[in-house]
Amino acid sequence: MQRSFDDLGTPLREVTFCVIDLETTGGSPADCAITEIGAVKLRGGECLGTFQTLVDPGCTIPPTITVLTGITDAMVCRAPRIDVVLPSLLEFIGGSVIVGHNVRFDVSFLQAALERHGRPPLQQQRVDTASLARRLLADEVPNCRLGTLADRLRLPHRPCHRALDDALATGDLLHVLIERASALGVTGLDDLMALPTMAGHRQAPKLRLTEDLPRAPGVYVFRGHAGEVLYIGKATNLRARVRSYFSTDTRRKVGGLLRETARIDHVVCAGTLEAAVRELRLIHRHRPRYNARHTRPTQAAYVKLATAERYPRLSAVRTVRDDGALYLGPLASTAVAKRIIEAIETVVPLRRCTDRPGRARRDAPCTAAQLGVATCPCAGGVDDATYARLVEQVRTGLTSRPELLLEPLAERLRRLAAEGRFEEAADVRDRAAALAAALRRQRRIDSMRAAGTLTVALPGGEVATLVDGLLVTSTSGPTGAQTTLALDHPDVPDGGALDRAVAEEILCIAAELDRLAPRVRLLHAEAPFLEPLPALPSFQPVTRSVLPPVRAGRAA
Repeated sequence: MQRSFDDLGTPLREVTFCVIDLETTGGSPADCAITEIGAVKLRGGECLGTFQTLVDPGCTIPPTITVLTGITDAMVCRAPRIDVVLPSLLEFIGGSVIVGHNVRFDVSFLQAALERHGRPPLQQQRVDTASLARRLLADEVPNCRLGTLADRLRLPHRPCHRALDDALATGDLLHVLIERASALGVTGLDDLMALPTMAGHRQAPKLRLTEDLPRAPGVYVFRGHAGEVLYIGKATNLRARVRSYFSTDTRRKVGGLLRETARIDHVVCAGTLEAAVRELRLIHRHRPRYNARHTRPTQAAYVKLATAERYPRLSAVRTVRDDGALYLGPLASTAVAKRIIEAIETVVPLRRCTDRPGRARRDAPCTAAQLGVATCPCAGGVDDATYARLVEQVRTGLTSRPELLLEPLAERLRRLAAEGRFEEAADVRDRAAALAAALRRQRRIDSMRAAGTLTVALPGGEVATLVDGLLVTSTSGPTGAQTTLALDHPDVPDGGALDRAVAEEILCIAAELDRLAPRVRLLHAEAPFLEPLPALPSFQPVTRSVLPPVRAGRAA
């Protein structure tokens, strides 16, 4: 049977192990057969029972195998065939964890026998004492053969190439290895199974820092010798995730992180949503240097439409003022803001010159006006009503009808591609993609904030309450013993653009709700919780020599 993740975290003293050893007619399960099976069931250091039988392989045993094992044709001629043995063996194994020395060899023969007789394959978890010994004892023994280990460790049972004796010796070895592994913080089955990839790590002694980590969702914090925060992360299983840094995580920065780590703190959360929000807030607070993704400056860029001016223009700004202007953002950088402005100005010819309207007229119109791509007052002949219609097109396109800006860009992209002007088409595509992404983000933020107070039930029992798109409380626990974790509520402006930290949190929550969408239940919504249709188009970069038509994208 396949074990659940909770089963994998079972303390080792509560795990039932079934140590198995086979004797066979050769080394290949495809054309060789089993001649003897030995098994011993163990739990908490005690033997619960043994299983031993010879098996008729249905063929002659090679002389070399007889010399090695002492099993002859005469000994197995009256023994049961493997199809008769399998039912009782499977009953003996039950739901225990299979253990073997080079366990893959023994399991491969059993799987082949099961397949030949129409039975389902073994699904039990497996522990290989040979792999564990190579990680834990390599410096103490010349090799990790079972006989060598039994001699050097003075095991009570000695292997002799007979199935039950070898299984008993392997059981003794398992107990020694578990005792050695405890120094590396191995307390559960998941720890033991992951140990072969961890024990050889250069920083393996620091595995002891993970001893107190629970198998629960939460946030973990790597700290240096002076208590400084080095790295912050989140996990659905804190213990498994942090211990993975010593095995499966091969990122280049991990080595340096583990070298500097002196302590690992953690906060248990009600569920994955709270963990995601706590992680983001802690990163914004501490700005740890190993969290490269979030160590950029928190000051964002915005696209500003100065609607209070007589002839409004677009500009990229770093701060939001209470000046009646329309702001789009926050955006990743000023470069992104300028690319979006270029996209909008490709569709709507707003003024581009920075001369303040009402000053003395220039000697000549600005360059954009001379090229005919901007409607600037410096060129003369621009009435307020005509210019107001252009401003209204931009305002409406940025707030309620994005197709006013995106459809002309898509049409221009198709026309340039059809004319073979691929460099210009790529430039338009990049501008349109930046604008579409910004509008998609804005749409998501607006829909989350418009819902007001929102309560959702998430997988794992987490119940989260959101206010204006931000997490306020997260509750988890059995009925009658619930725990409510109140989180800091960032200041949110009543209107206008948000700062970067608040916007990132709202988008983080929205992404988590999307990920869990099929299993989320909406318990309460102060206002309708929805997003406008149709979906915004997506402008995806391609590597072909001809740009394809714009494809409709998924709603954010």
